[in-house]
Amino acid sequence: MKNLQQQLTQYARYHRDPRNIATHFVGIPMIVVALSILLSRPGFEVMGVWLSPAAIVLALSVIYYFMLDLSFGLIMAVLYALTGWAGALFASAPFYEWLSWGVGLFLIGWVFQFIGHYYEGKKPAFVDDLIGLAIGPLFVVAEAVFALGLKSSLNKEIEAEAGPIEVQRKSSELTS
Repeated sequence: MKNLQQQLTQYARYHRDPRNIATHFVGIPMIVVALSILLSRPGFEVMGVWLSPAAIVLALSVIYYFMLDLSFGLIMAVLYALTGWAGALFASAPFYEWLSWGVGLFLIGWVFQFIGHYYEGKKPAFVDDLIGLAIGPLFVVAEAVFALGLKSSLNKEIEAEAGPIEVQRKSSELTS
């Protein structure tokens, strides 16, 4: 299993344009909340506790994040607990409202993602490695942590391998 630095570096290689990173700060949370909404409606009771697919997916994701890093695992656990709460809240809404919010956030989130990758000029990371779908939310949190001046040694290691964050101009922009 790859460690935290390896996972973030691999993901970062597809995300060096600040416009792409900015769209990920909007798109990825929308997608995660949307999935939580859509996966919170079905479920079953186990020993008096309601379990939905969202709760299971979020819990497994948090376990994975803890395996990568304790501090990031804690941050992701708090964020995913809030995400699970929001998903359950929307899941209790009438069917069309639940479905509209889930599908709407999911689609708009992906629009943000693809706009960002247009600026980047690269395909999304998950195209080459499906683990990128789990690393995306962690990447956004890591970028926020780095922006606060924390975990600077990790940020330097990632930038040493993936390169610095900089605007990558598309060839069509350079010639016009």
